[in-house]
Amino acid sequence: MKHRFFHEAISKINKKEDRLTMKPSKIIEESYSMTLLLKDLLSELKEFVMNSDFENELQEIDFFKNIKPQILGKLIFYNKVYRMEIACPVPNGKLMLQYFSSKLEQLKKTFKEHTVSSDFYRYYRSNRCDLDDRFFRLGNIEFYSGLNSVAFEMDPQFSTYYDYKVSRIISDDLLYQYLLRRLDPDDAEKLGDEVSLEAYSKDIYWTDSKNALIELVYALHATGAVSNGRVGITKLAMIFEMAFRIKLGDLHHSFHRMKDRSGSKTYFLDQLTTNLEKYMHKDLD
Repeated sequence: MKHRFFHEAISKINKKEDRLTMKPSKIIEESYSMTLLLKDLLSELKEFVMNSDFENELQEIDFFKNIKPQILGKLIFYNKVYRMEIACPVPNGKLMLQYFSSKLEQLKKTFKEHTVSSDFYRYYRSNRCDLDDRFFRLGNIEFYSGLNSVAFEMDPQFSTYYDYKVSRIISDDLLYQYLLRRLDPDDAEKLGDEVSLEAYSKDIYWTDSKNALIELVYALHATGAVSNGRVGITKLAMIFEMAFRIKLGDLHHSFHRMKDRSGSKTYFLDQLTTNLEKYMHKDLD
C-alpha cells in the first residue's frame, strides 16, 4: 500500500512536468505552480508516513534515499528558479546574462567548496549502499559529527538528515542544467523539450581513466564540436563531471603531462578510432 502511494506521488509530478514548457516567458508562472504542487505533495507524504509504519527496513531506506529526495529536491529547485526569475532585473540582454552568469558562478563555488569535498557526496555519487542503513533510517542522526544547522530544524520523525543532503544534490544538478540553458538565449524556446541531466545520468558512470576523459574534453574543445568552441574548457569539463559522476581535478596540469608523453600524445583518442573501425567492420561481416 505504501509503495503504491509513494510511486503515485512521483507519477503525479512527472505528469505535471510533462506539461511544462520551461520557456522564459512562462517560467515564473510554471515554477510557482510546481512549487505549490510539490509543497502540498510533500505535506501529504509526511502525514501518510507519520500515520503508518514502513513495511520493512528496505522500504524505509528506499523512501528516504529515493522517493522523498526526488520530491524535496525538485521543490528546492523550482522554488529557487521562481525566486531567481522574479528577481531578474531585465527579461533579456547583457544585464540578464550577467545576472544568470553570477548565479551559475555562485553554484559552482558552493559545489567546489562544500559539496564535492564531502564524504557523503562521494558515497552517493558512487551508487554505494553499504551505509544506507546508517544514512537513510530514522533515529540515526549523529549530532556529534558536526552537522549543518539545518538538521536542528528538521522533524526527526520525517527526516534522516541525509535525505535532505540528497535533495540538495538533486536540486543543484537541476539548477546547474537550468542555468546553462538559460544562458543560451538561442535555445531558450527549446527548453520544454529537454529533460534534466539527473533523470538520465543516475546509473551512468565513467569507467575509463580520468586522463582519458580529459583527453576527450580537450579534443572536443579544440575541434569546436560543442557550441562552435564557445564553451570554455572548465565549463565543458564540469558538464562531463556532472554527467559521469567524476571529479577531474586540475585539468591544465593533466593536459601538460599528456603533452610530455612518450609516443602518442592522444592514446585514448587513438583507441577510440581503432575500436570504432573494428566495430564498423564487425557490422559489415
